[in-house]
Amino acid sequence: MVVGVAEVEMSLPAAQSLKDKRRVIKSLLERCRHRWNLSAAEIEDNDLWQRAVLGLAVVANTPEHCHQVLQAAVRFLESEPEALVASVHISML
Repeated sequence: MVVGVAEVEMSLPAAQSLKDKRRVIKSLLERCRHRWNLSAAEIEDNDLWQRAVLGLAVVANTPEHCHQVLQAAVRFLESEPEALVASVHISML
């Protein structure tokens, strides 16, 4: 069993309130969970309007499969027009 973890730092330049930020982040997290069957949560900077850190985790038989799933989810996050991906860190446990 392999656990893959991704930490994704994002910027939300158009967010003018926590409500704006949470609307975008909640939608992204739900779509990631549904599409790739992974665990996803906002893990840092909860009270900052224009910044978010998301944690993604997936369990699989091989590190390659974990990496593929996490990379697909990160590509999806990068395609979001309301949020800009600042950095990504992927690791296998």
